[in-house]
Amino acid sequence: MAGSFSDRPEKRMPAKSMASPFAQPAGSKSESVSENAEKPGRGKPQGSGQTSLWKEPPATNAGHRQRLRQRFVKGGADALPDYELLELVLFRALSRRDTKPLAKRLLARFGSFAEVINAPDHQLLELKDVGEAVVCEMKLVRAAALRLMQGEIMGRPLLGTWEAVLHYCRAAMGFQTCEQFRILFLDKRNRLIADEVQSQGTVDHTPVYVREVVKRALEHSATAIILVHNHPSGDTTPSRADIEMTKLIVVAAKNLGIAVHDHIIVGKEGHCSMKGLRLI
Repeated sequence: MAGSFSDRPEKRMPAKSMASPFAQPAGSKSESVSENAEKPGRGKPQGSGQTSLWKEPPATNAGHRQRLRQRFVKGGADALPDYELLELVLFRALSRRDTKPLAKRLLARFGSFAEVINAPDHQLLELKDVGEAVVCEMKLVRAAALRLMQGEIMGRPLLGTWEAVLHYCRAAMGFQTCEQFRILFLDKRNRLIADEVQSQGTVDHTPVYVREVVKRALEHSATAIILVHNHPSGDTTPSRADIEMTKLIVVAAKNLGIAVHDHIIVGKEGHCSMKGLRLI
């Protein structure tokens, strides 16, 4: 049976010119030049002070970068405002450029550090001075944060790490611009054994297949599952489609001895628990 979750609630609930390579005219000092050219050390500019064409000039903002790094090491992230934290992230991508103007433009465009890190690639690339290297740094920070948060809950009983689970779900899905449907698979001791995104849809709809949900639970030998999906609009109120599809999954899973502990809807600002609302 197929259905979908939807973000459409029916009822709201709480020059120097180079020397010519041609021969010199008769009577010139070509022989003398030739002799000098053959002798080692002759003809080379002494103390010219020019930088090699193959070496980049030193960064002019090295002092600022060092001071910023030192403040971060001593005081941590709390010692830096969002734009300076973004500067640190941008240092590797823009190794010889002042990163402060770009950091401030990113915040002006997206609103916060979290929203910059979670911004879609194509929106980042719309800004001046943002290239693939900058996009890669943003994705790296996000991936590292999610891997850390996932590591804190994987293999542990969720009853003792429920707040961490909610934070992870919000970080993983709350800033997405399209709906996603995710399943957390638990063993008989309610430990998280798998975390999978089952489907991705549009801005207000994602397809869900009851058979596939139950099938994946059986393949993981899970005895319980937690359903999670996001509302890109930010309104985490469950829609009628959300409620009806959840009830279908609950019934199908129960017939096979699999419990549905909760269905969580996340957004940028928070989350909603269907169990907490007594909808399941």
